[in-house]
Amino acid sequence: MRERDRLEVFDAGFFRVERVSLEGRASPVTLLRMPDWVMAVAIDGAGQFVLVRQYRFGIAADTVEPAGGLVDAGEPPERAALRELREETGYAGTTAEPLGFTHPNPVLQDNRCHFFLVRGVVRVGAPHPDAEEVVTPVVMGREAVEAGLREGRFAHALAELALGRALAAL
Repeated sequence: MRERDRLEVFDAGFFRVERVSLEGRASPVTLLRMPDWVMAVAIDGAGQFVLVRQYRFGIAADTVEPAGGLVDAGEPPERAALRELREETGYAGTTAEPLGFTHPNPVLQDNRCHFFLVRGVVRVGAPHPDAEEVVTPVVMGREAVEAGLREGRFAHALAELALGRALAAL
């Protein structure tokens, strides 16, 4: 389908809402335009997963998930993954192994979520999350992560995908 018209209806800073008219379609579609995201599945030298507990407004509850966030303009996703890991957990690693990406919701969004595995992370200090974030590092063994996936205890679909890809790569 070819685009006939595009109108920005809202700018929230880190995402924009656009209304797009398409040839052959009577009503316009509404799209969310936003930067790419990253998730960094971190594992320390003892094989423990370093995750974060974070309040998610959409479900009004905490989730446990890999550290992650927005990719800054001009920033390579690998660098964003290592940055977000350090900011949210206080752990650092040197290499972010790519685990692919997915489109979180291609019906409404144009961005991608990139997944990375960071092995051998070490604690280098306290977390320094963004001002609006409240995150707490959570360290879990592989068996606990696998059980959590089996039992549906990870409420974030992207977290499930990231953890599943990381487990398959180990």
